Amino acid sequence: MRISENVSLRSYNSFGIASQARFFASFRSTDELKQLLENPPLPELPHMILGGGSNILFVHNFYEGLLLKNEIKGIEVVGEDDEYVYVKAGAGEAWHSFVMDCIKNNRAGLENLSLIPGNVGASPMQNIGAYGVEIKDCFHELEAYHMQDHATVIFNNADCQFGYRESVFKRQYKGQFAILSVTYRLSKHPKFNTSYGAIEEELKHMDVQELSIKAISQAVINIRSSKLPNPAEIGNAGSFFKNPTVPAEKYAALKEAFPHMVAYPTADGAYKLAAGWMIEQCGWKGFREGDAGVHVRQALVLVNYGNATGDEIYRLSQRVLDSVQEKFGVELEREVNIV
Repeated sequence: MRISENVSLRSYNSFGIASQARFFASFRSTDELKQLLENPPLPELPHMILGGGSNILFVHNFYEGLLLKNEIKGIEVVGEDDEYVYVKAGAGEAWHSFVMDCIKNNRAGLENLSLIPGNVGASPMQNIGAYGVEIKDCFHELEAYHMQDHATVIFNNADCQFGYRESVFKRQYKGQFAILSVTYRLSKHPKFNTSYGAIEEELKHMDVQELSIKAISQAVINIRSSKLPNPAEIGNAGSFFKNPTVPAEKYAALKEAFPHMVAYPTADGAYKLAAGWMIEQCGWKGFREGDAGVHVRQALVLVNYGNATGDEIYRLSQRVLDSVQEKFGVELEREVNIV
């Protein structure tokens, strides 16, 4: 293990923000993480776990602490029954590569989550979701290391308290645990989910004759590639804002005032509003000021065209929040972690 000082973080975050960390190290096992945390004077400094860096915005030029890059790898089958295969993946595995491995081995459940950036360890932390599927639907358990107690703890589905882009790791346990591995319950008998978004339309465009998890995955890849910027080309963290949920009464009033408002009913009778639609109605789509902007094809995505600072991106996001609040009376919430 090597601990480096004053390390540029530009290549470690998908926004491409030029921040620095006072100390930086990577770990490939629980033992290595434990050694790093016990290395004087590091235990006295603030520390943070970094995965793929795809859902983070560094708003300060310097992180005065220890940044730990999770590089725990490995994919293995740890259980099986007539219906399911239980697959354990190291938290440092790239998410999309893991999904492709599942599809290659005909393990169903994650195909709708293809091409989501980041690593496996972030999937339960964020309860990542797309096209009608969330991690909680296939999640079995995870291993996490408590960085103060130096103990490994197992969390099941209920323990994680999953919500919309939420989990216990973003609330009361924020900054306390490093996720080591995640085990997913994947189906041997696929139940195809194609009703959300443009999947069915894309499958027709692809001229798919026989539905499969591979075909659904490719459809999702095609859709995401057409709508979302590649972080390797334009710095971004995907959707910057969550889609807000409002009571039915609030939605009815909004629908009357804005007849073309886009929304989806939820199981509890509320409505999830399309944040991207509201942001676009406020005139932000394609906006650019310096190197900070709102993507030209997807208003949910804030972008760094080159040398924007994290603070510039953050201040732009606040202007977007304020304008949506003023026009619609709806409070948006950032999905990206602000550091």
